[in-house]
Amino acid sequence: MTGHAGPLEGIRVIDVATVIAGPAAAARLGDFGADVIKVEHPHGGDTARSLGWTAPGSDTALWWKQIGRNKRPVTLDLSRGPGTLERWNLDPDELLVRNPRLVVLRVSGFGQTGPYRRRPGFGSLAEAMSGYAHMTGFPDGPPVLPPVALADEVTGLLGAFAVMLALYHRDARGGSGQVIDLSLIEALFGITGPVAAAHQTIGVVPGRLGNRIAFAAPRSAYPTKDGRWVALSGTSQSVAGRVFAAIGRPELIGDPRFSTNAARVANVEDLDALIEQWTSERTLEDVLEAFEAGQVAAAAVLDIEGILADPQYQERGTIAYVTDDELGDVAVPQAQPRLSSTPGRVRFAGRPLGAANDEVYGELGVSPEELARLRAEGVM
Repeated sequence: MTGHAGPLEGIRVIDVATVIAGPAAAARLGDFGADVIKVEHPHGGDTARSLGWTAPGSDTALWWKQIGRNKRPVTLDLSRGPGTLERWNLDPDELLVRNPRLVVLRVSGFGQTGPYRRRPGFGSLAEAMSGYAHMTGFPDGPPVLPPVALADEVTGLLGAFAVMLALYHRDARGGSGQVIDLSLIEALFGITGPVAAAHQTIGVVPGRLGNRIAFAAPRSAYPTKDGRWVALSGTSQSVAGRVFAAIGRPELIGDPRFSTNAARVANVEDLDALIEQWTSERTLEDVLEAFEAGQVAAAAVLDIEGILADPQYQERGTIAYVTDDELGDVAVPQAQPRLSSTPGRVRFAGRPLGAANDEVYGELGVSPEELARLRAEGVM
């Protein structure tokens, strides 16, 4: 832990999870100074090391460079023993007997209880079963799964938050350690809004609306003359009026079809057609200039090239460029959220498999001779 302590200095995290959700939670803690030790199988390591894009001349996936950030990777062949914590007599209850201050985060697809608890669980299943995919897409199209690891990343954020709650209970309130049971499905379902209450009270089953939402209008993505897209949200009455003024139709706020939010939702097809007609006759730059002048809540739909070139991202340093021994500088999202006194930081990208073996095992008292023997036996 060099160059930046962070508010979580002194907290040690043992990351034995794989792929995205659990490792994402550990990475968030590492961003703020926790000493994260990543434990992997000596042959291949975490699946994230081979997931998706790789840089030219490298076998290491760029996923790993991001999700392995700020972690000290060690290798250990857990298959030499039983395959789960419980079979090692290291289930959470046993661990807490040995160390009552321990916080154990368990991340799974369905949770540790319930009829599906033993099923394999991945983010795509959570995106399907949480109701998210059912509500995503256009009315005449199929359910749409997100092109990013949405359920995993949401679960990672919630996992880091849960660990902090448990640490606060332990360290600020004088409590003990505890076990956190975190489910990908429940994590993603929790951000889908009041769908349960809507169904319970008025029988609504939210479906696919494309870029619209059921409770406010205008809200969509509109095409521009130069083949780009602009997103806008006029969910409040005052902003809706500013939209009409910006497109040169201020009188529409008095039109019975558009005079209230409820009326605009009921007549959203006519509303979107009017806005689209205006945007499609202008370039994105002209549309954004008019909307900014009119104080309309709007933004360009950006791809990654647009993000990297955007002055807002650049001014705030949202993209961090960290030095990496394998790839040179690697672009990764900077640590979030921004704390004024104790900010987080990405200190380094994901390191090679077993890069911290000598360092970490040495701290545990394993001699160089013992390390050499364990390597020779394939244990690490």
